[in-house]
Amino acid sequence: MQRLTVHGRRREMGLGGVQDVSLREARRFSEEARALARQGKDPIKERERRRREAERAAHTLADVSRECFEARKAQLKGDGKPARWMGPLESHVLPKLGKVPVAEIDQNDIKNTISPIWHEKPAIARKAIDRLGIVIEYAAAMGLDVDIQATAKAKALLGKQRHKVSHTPSMPSEDVPAFYATLHEPTPTNLAMKLLILTAARSAEVRKLHVDEVHDDVWIVP
Repeated sequence: MQRLTVHGRRREMGLGGVQDVSLREARRFSEEARALARQGKDPIKERERRRREAERAAHTLADVSRECFEARKAQLKGDGKPARWMGPLESHVLPKLGKVPVAEIDQNDIKNTISPIWHEKPAIARKAIDRLGIVIEYAAAMGLDVDIQATAKAKALLGKQRHKVSHTPSMPSEDVPAFYATLHEPTPTNLAMKLLILTAARSAEVRKLHVDEVHDDVWIVP
């Protein structure tokens, strides 16, 4: 490395190019390098290690999660709003792991974070861990040194969920007219329920209905 002093500043030229540093900074770097050498450490490797640590610390799980959401937002449909897609992460993952560098998160961190809701709130737990997996894949695409199998390993540690799905029973057809009569208030929920009954459509189709699907009072279901 060549060093030149110009107007009280030192220009250091090495493999990384030319850098302007003050004489005070140059002395500090030199003292740190000598101190590391006395400890048997390579000053260049140590500086690179510190740079990598600082880079990892800059990519916390919270930051990468929000960046991942912004990148995926255009392709999301029903879960496209932050309250829906980010909801499970913000409620059950980020409060515990949000400030942790994403490259440091392993299966045990995920298991300990998800286990309180794994059996009590199975659907939310699955969404949280699956979306966390998407975030980790996004971090890998960013070039971060993450364990892309961390969520799969965490699921293995969590074990099979005990929850059994219980479906809401359907209403007997003879009870529908009386129920329909109770929907007299013109609220969005009541109007949607009326449309559901009259068209026998699926609930998701009614909930996601767009005005441009209706032409001359005829609903063209996509």
